[in-house]
Amino acid sequence: MLLSRIREAAGAGGREVRTARTVATLVEACSDSSALVLLDLDSSRLPVSDALKALHAGAHLPGVRTVGVFSHVHAERAEAAIAAGCTQVLSRGAFMRELPGLLR
Repeated sequence: MLLSRIREAAGAGGREVRTARTVATLVEACSDSSALVLLDLDSSRLPVSDALKALHAGAHLPGVRTVGVFSHVHAERAEAAIAAGCTQVLSRGAFMRELPGLLR
């Protein structure tokens, strides 16, 4: 459901949405520093700390913003994402409210 809302908001603003299930495809999808990476901190598919390390290690991606999205009942995941270098973390509710602004 979250992905469909992201796609809808991105499409309205003329933005492209790509998904990644591995760290390698995530780094590949971030082809320029204007990318906004949205990380689902509640998903176990993509190791968030590995993804953040790879993004920050890429010299060609210095300006990539990373926003972690988490369920409010998993606050420890937000803290771990911040410690791993996530630019910003938002609960799902806050994320949905701020999504249009994030995509601008």
